[in-house]
Amino acid sequence: MFKCPNCKSIDVGKIGVNQYYCWNCFIEMTISKGQINTHQVEEDGTLSSLDDLFSDDERTINF
Repeated sequence: MFKCPNCKSIDVGKIGVNQYYCWNCFIEMTISKGQINTHQVEEDGTLSSLDDLFSDDERTINF
């Protein structure tokens, strides 16, 4: 279990292989090579990257 890098909530659910969704701030996250990639789900279902809003330290995850 990990915290959302955006809102710090622990209300994060698994939606696929290495894919998670924050039910508090509604962002989707994927984990690749120890880095969290954050995305906003747009109205048409496409994903927009939010990675530029976070530092590398905030995006690093250690299980």
